[in-house]
Amino acid sequence: MGQQDPRDYQIIFLSLFLVLGIGTRDWTLRPELMLVLLLSCLLTQWVMVSFWGKFQENWSLVTSKLPVGWVSDRVTQQQQKFSHPISSLKNNFIPVSLKSAAITALSLCLLLRADHYITMVIAGTLAISSKFIFQVERKHFFNPANFGIIAALILTNDAWVSPGQWGDSGWYALLFAGSGCMILKLVGRWDTTAAFFGAYTLLEGIRNFWLGWTWDVFCHRLMSGSLLLFALFMLTDPRSIPNARMSRLVWAICIAVLTFILRNQLFVSTAVFWALFALAPLTVVLDLIWSSPRFNWSDAKSG
Repeated sequence: MGQQDPRDYQIIFLSLFLVLGIGTRDWTLRPELMLVLLLSCLLTQWVMVSFWGKFQENWSLVTSKLPVGWVSDRVTQQQQKFSHPISSLKNNFIPVSLKSAAITALSLCLLLRADHYITMVIAGTLAISSKFIFQVERKHFFNPANFGIIAALILTNDAWVSPGQWGDSGWYALLFAGSGCMILKLVGRWDTTAAFFGAYTLLEGIRNFWLGWTWDVFCHRLMSGSLLLFALFMLTDPRSIPNARMSRLVWAICIAVLTFILRNQLFVSTAVFWALFALAPLTVVLDLIWSSPRFNWSDAKSG
């Protein structure tokens, strides 16, 4: 059996969720806005990858003319990784990278709402651009979809997130959990979701007990479809989260704590998205503290 890219499953599942959302939960969604969002993400990915390839080509020409000792060993090692022609690398990389752009676009379609095209263009363009602009050691630390959501909320008066659009139906929860667990098994990042859910569930349970509420309230707060989508698909993006397992556990618990504070003390309905955005740079620090090999999609393919 040939190798299967886990991103293929993500695209299939996210597309399924979007179709179900349109058909059973939210009839006000406008397909033309989602199409604009998808095209914005794909076009920006293509432009940025092309620019990145050209930049790498020019950088190789510049460093080859520098005196010995001017280029660090780290840069030399990076050049060795791309010893084959840059143009060939770029041509091979663009089709594959469009899968990641499609996943970002679908995630934005599921969560972000707006009334104008320009808002969707801003969200999609900045979401993809963030991967190339905010990098440390060739690794981006902002989740693209999350960055696009926050950027649209900050820069426009037209964007909003509908965290309750999926309701708390049990079959939605089972569908999200089942598909999400399949993806997590392939990419090996189940520990991040487990740490987040474990910490957040504990905090909500303590609060529920302290206030003397029934456990129906507790279950209702944890069965949100948007919360499950966040924890299973956005929080576990293997290319932007910490590399080492210990780092991921610490990072996920910090996000759970901040989410709990924002939601229950400041009454921010979109607390999970703001928490992830605020703590994304922590990934850089944790990667320095606990060193581990970087995730590679080719290593996660199933046989």
